[in-house]
Amino acid sequence: MTAVVDTVRPDTEEPSGPGGRMSLVDHLTELRRRLVISAIAMAIGGVVAFFLYNHILNFLVHPYCSVNAKKSGCALFIQDPLEGFATRLKVAGYVGLFLASPVVLFQMWRFITPGLHPKEKKYAVPFVLSSIVLFIFGAVIAMLTFPQALHFLIAVGGPNLQTIFSPSKYLNLIVLMIVAFGVAFEFPVVLVFLEVAGVLSTARLKQWRRPAIVIIFVIAAVITPSQDPYSLFAMAIPMCVFYEASILIGRLLKR
Repeated sequence: MTAVVDTVRPDTEEPSGPGGRMSLVDHLTELRRRLVISAIAMAIGGVVAFFLYNHILNFLVHPYCSVNAKKSGCALFIQDPLEGFATRLKVAGYVGLFLASPVVLFQMWRFITPGLHPKEKKYAVPFVLSSIVLFIFGAVIAMLTFPQALHFLIAVGGPNLQTIFSPSKYLNLIVLMIVAFGVAFEFPVVLVFLEVAGVLSTARLKQWRRPAIVIIFVIAAVITPSQDPYSLFAMAIPMCVFYEASILIGRLLKR
């Protein structure tokens, strides 16, 4: 009976447990509610993307067209009768998640905030916002770098090879590029968090500057899906800048 009542409880209501704490049932009920709302948002985003599939696919194929149109065209080829429909569902899923991401992140935030102290909330807001902005920035850099990376991958095989890409492999490469750049660009958020938590100091980061630059380039070379030099430098150079910015931000936060 408690779980049924809690599902319709407004967000502004105080926890009913002793000392203002929520019970395990309250936590599970709240988590279920947040997950249901997130799933509905992703379903709505997926339906919208399903009907806008042709426009979305044209946008995603544009880098390939700009690189390979003069050679053998820019159409993607399928060999499985079901692959066309599977590609449409995959695009709808990816774009639906992207469209629903503000709702999903907000639901995550509403689930976490009741357990935070006021001081923790003060730090959490800029951390969450900066994480979102940096991930979007990384995704933009990935899309801007992707044509050059694709040109390198096509040209490196030599003139005797004709490229025929399948939608599945092509879309997987784009998604991996966006995820890799987005996650890599969260680097300064992690460093600043470690500084605020007292795990790292600005003096220690200064001492590690030279080996850190080498490690950054090695990591960028490993996690870059396309393994091309353009993507390597497009990822590593901003991360080096982020490293220096993290030192400055950590110093300011300490003051």
